[in-house]
Amino acid sequence: MNIAGINTLACIYGLDEVRGDVKIYPLPHMPVIKDLIPDLTHFYAQHASIMPWLETKTNAPAKEWRQSIEDREKLDGFYECVMCACCSTSCPSYWWNSDKYLGPAALLHAYRWVVDSRDEATGERLDALEDPFKLYRCHTIMNCTKTCPKGLNPAKAIAEIKHMMVERVV
Repeated sequence: MNIAGINTLACIYGLDEVRGDVKIYPLPHMPVIKDLIPDLTHFYAQHASIMPWLETKTNAPAKEWRQSIEDREKLDGFYECVMCACCSTSCPSYWWNSDKYLGPAALLHAYRWVVDSRDEATGERLDALEDPFKLYRCHTIMNCTKTCPKGLNPAKAIAEIKHMMVERVV
């Protein structure tokens, strides 16, 4: 919710952090179902559109998909997102284009799967993001990174995806 003008998780935001009267609102720029409850249906549909699961073409191993310690470390800072929508609802590009722009949360998750060494659909994932709106409506305002209650950096993930797009073309 929005507490004292900050999109955050109410369960971890202390009242001692608020100066003056405590003003609580639902997340901005989302339809409200009731009281402080936003309708996140579209937000979750956008998340589902990036295929947030491991895609493989080879036969599954007997036990598990293995990866090196170095490859696993590439996922740090990208898998911890709790899908609270704080970042997306603080993003002006998402406010104005939420029907087409995927937003910081979905793109953070997209990057998480694109860099996963076990995933075999990197090309397809990047192809799906190659669109004037889905990815490129990010204008690096950085509200998403500033407001993330988990301290994640969606803007970095978006920049990395854009870099990968350029590298594909060259």
